[in-house]
Amino acid sequence: MRFDSALGLESRRGPAATAAKVVLYAAMVLVFTGPLLGLLVSAFGRTLDPTAFSLWPDDFTLDNFVLAKDQNVYLYLLNSFVVVGFGLLLQMLVSVFAAYALARKRFRGMTFVMLLMLATMMLPEEIIAIPLSLVLADLPVLHLDLIGTYAGMILPVGAWGFSILVMTEFMKEVPVELEEAARIDGAGEFRIFATIIVPLCRPALGVIGVFGFTMIWDQYLLPLIVSTDSTTWTLPVALRSLRSNEEVGIGVLLAASLLALLPSIIAFLAFQRQFMRGLTSGAVKG
Repeated sequence: MRFDSALGLESRRGPAATAAKVVLYAAMVLVFTGPLLGLLVSAFGRTLDPTAFSLWPDDFTLDNFVLAKDQNVYLYLLNSFVVVGFGLLLQMLVSVFAAYALARKRFRGMTFVMLLMLATMMLPEEIIAIPLSLVLADLPVLHLDLIGTYAGMILPVGAWGFSILVMTEFMKEVPVELEEAARIDGAGEFRIFATIIVPLCRPALGVIGVFGFTMIWDQYLLPLIVSTDSTTWTLPVALRSLRSNEEVGIGVLLAASLLALLPSIIAFLAFQRQFMRGLTSGAVKG
């Protein structure tokens, strides 16, 4: 729904209505892009006051990003990319295969499985923090200690109820007739899954890709539990340390914050077409 339609401005004509629309859109741009623009400008300037807003840095410099290297910011950024890269890949694989089983197969206890996934989405991270740390310290069956490793930060995000539910609901909308025609032509189960089901679910993959990337990238409690020293910190954890360190200037903190923000924006822009198709596909079906 358009904002001007919701406010009754779409049906109005004349200079007053045009001025109201301009003011409305300008306010929206200021609210949503103002903080980002302020962060961008401050990160490239020698400002001592992060609340001082400007459209262009008074003294443009890259010193903040150079000094960030001395604080190991780029190491933390690399750690974040490693975790989000392997974590998102694992999460999307698990979501696709689990959704295929839930959407196309019928088995006893399927309703219970769906309720269990919904229950995991309702539990705050703080509640499962201690049990999760105990499990990661002694992985059942394998008896592996994943504390202090990348695997300890990747495996827990490998399955996310939200992504599985989104993929399940989208796969239910794929016509069964396509599978039946493929089986008549001699296609096997995996071939049907890989060449028919998955390509038709690209919009849903864009949705879970954007949300999954943001969820993993913004993880704070999990890396804090797993990390045993600063060399395995991710950028969100490092930002808290930089903020509490009085020796670190505000410019370095702003530069690190900008580096933490940009990947989420880039991920959204990369998946934007599939993301928007995935969000609107449910509105045009049926």
